[in-house]
Amino acid sequence: MSGEAQTAGEYIKHHLQNLTYGKFPDGHWGLAETAEQAKEMGFMAIHVDTMFWSIFLGVAFLWLFRKVAKTATTGVPGGLQNFVEMVVEFADGSVKGAFNGRNPFIAPMALTIFVWIFLINAMDLIPVDWLPLAATFIGQHVFGMDPHHVYFKVVPSTDPNATFGMALSVFMLTLYYSFKKKGAIGFASELTLHPFSSDNKVLQLVFIPINFMLEFVALIAKPLSLSLRLYGNMFAGEMIFILIALMYGGGWAIGIFGGFLHLGWAIFHILIITLQAYIFMVLTIVYMDLAYQVPEEH
Repeated sequence: MSGEAQTAGEYIKHHLQNLTYGKFPDGHWGLAETAEQAKEMGFMAIHVDTMFWSIFLGVAFLWLFRKVAKTATTGVPGGLQNFVEMVVEFADGSVKGAFNGRNPFIAPMALTIFVWIFLINAMDLIPVDWLPLAATFIGQHVFGMDPHHVYFKVVPSTDPNATFGMALSVFMLTLYYSFKKKGAIGFASELTLHPFSSDNKVLQLVFIPINFMLEFVALIAKPLSLSLRLYGNMFAGEMIFILIALMYGGGWAIGIFGGFLHLGWAIFHILIITLQAYIFMVLTIVYMDLAYQVPEEH
């Protein structure tokens, strides 16, 4: 959203600020009008735009796939049914290729992760000013807000809170199935008896803290890498779109050049948003497969 007096730096900062709802230092609740106010709200603040688009796109995914499932035909499928079946088969094939256990929950989870993250990432393809301008108009004329204080990020995966939330959910599931499959003793053995081991009991006791440090770091690295990979790639892509959008205000020649850059980057970005959704899905399947491996299989 470009205001009349906005500099390039202010324009970029405005687009990178979430619409934040939380508790002010004086005790009342409301929407933050500045980045400083949002920071003061602390951990319990809610990024309204991230939550709205995440839930909206999740519901849209469920509604669409449910509609196709209810109207599916055994005859010649329509275009939408054919597309949905292709996506389902793709997710199912990915699970069969990477997951060696038996759990009917894994394939639906993989499908949900892939489609949901793809839809979230695809919001990056909408021109950066369209939805923020619509939000500014609604905020100003419906809620009486100052248009300069209406923030609206439309790509949830550019918010680390969203990507960390998804990664932590996957992490908790892997811990749950690790305990369920291996038991507490088996899981503890996995963290303390590998990669270094010895038949000598005294030496094995020496290895236990070393193994634990190595395995614990590897364990914690899973949700960190899962979340930061998605966040970093999508944030970088969004930043490039914002920088290209600045070119439209630099005259007709630079604007035309920016238009070609925008088109080229958008086409290339389709590959990025699909690849990031696929990587998140595959890594989730792999982590679940590791949770099902008993220590003897290492």
